[in-house]
Amino acid sequence: MKLRRLVAVCAALALVSGLPAAAATAAPTSVTSTSFSRYVALGDSYTSAPFVPLADLLSLGCARSYSNYPKLLAGALGVHRFTDVSCGGADTTNMTQPQSTILGTAAPQFNALTPDTDLVTLGIGGNDFGVFGDIIGTCPGLRASDPTGAPCKAHFTVNGVDTLKAKIAQTQTRIAVVVQGIRARSPQATIVLVGYPKIAPEHGTCPSILPFADGDYAYLYSIEQALNAAVSGAAAAGGATYVDTFGPSTGHDACAPDGQAWIQGKDINLLRALNYHPRFEGEAGMAALTYKTLTGAQPVVTAAEQASWAAQARKLAKQAAASPRTALSPKALEASLNRVRTSAQR
Repeated sequence: MKLRRLVAVCAALALVSGLPAAAATAAPTSVTSTSFSRYVALGDSYTSAPFVPLADLLSLGCARSYSNYPKLLAGALGVHRFTDVSCGGADTTNMTQPQSTILGTAAPQFNALTPDTDLVTLGIGGNDFGVFGDIIGTCPGLRASDPTGAPCKAHFTVNGVDTLKAKIAQTQTRIAVVVQGIRARSPQATIVLVGYPKIAPEHGTCPSILPFADGDYAYLYSIEQALNAAVSGAAAAGGATYVDTFGPSTGHDACAPDGQAWIQGKDINLLRALNYHPRFEGEAGMAALTYKTLTGAQPVVTAAEQASWAAQARKLAKQAAASPRTALSPKALEASLNRVRTSAQR
């Protein structure tokens, strides 16, 4: 636990050093950087950050990274007790039910909550009803049939009803129930729901990185908008704080240049991120935006921050490449990828 704490603090130094002076020193509106002492992080793979260096091999089944946004945030806030139980492939049911992983069974994430927990972050919803898996598993394969059209949107529209957005509407109810469950177990906690950053740009295409049909870029964008609206709505209904990472990630989608992009494209990079998932830059951005929201700073991403995160990402990737301990066996890698890709198809 001491090693994990040290890594979190060191990583957070890079995060905070990238913050403008105003963000680091401005008087917050509601809390201070020392307000929290017992922090629990809950969530799915956008929280656990599979293949973002450096990998926490002790959590291989859940694919957690030492550089995921909860660990960066914990160091920046200087919390005394930190527990990260985020797990790749998790959906809202895994808050109260066990989750199967390649190394056994992960306990329900709510088991980490205690009555004295005073900060909880939650990043969840994309895996419910298989929405995220359906998008990345179906849309690229449909591009060839109509490269300039929107075959994915047509595929998921049945009798005039967008089936994915209908599922997302149900997901909002599930997330709201999760918020209620957190409050029941940790009544004094500040509850923060962290949204999903942009995968696709608002305008333009990059088929070599995101192999979607031209018209399906707008569809993917709208699905993410709906998902974030569901997360935001659940936060409002439960009196929780919502962190918008969608708006501030403009210009940092998967199509953005290397060093600017927060999201990995179609290709898996064992030293950067799982495909269609946040890179280090994305995790750092999510941590910074959460930190700024909690401390009352303006939730924006500066050029200086982005440059600092890109430099840190390159450094961590080199460090991971030089360490054989970060490598996975082919069998373990295949099993891990299958688990995260399929998520929870309930």
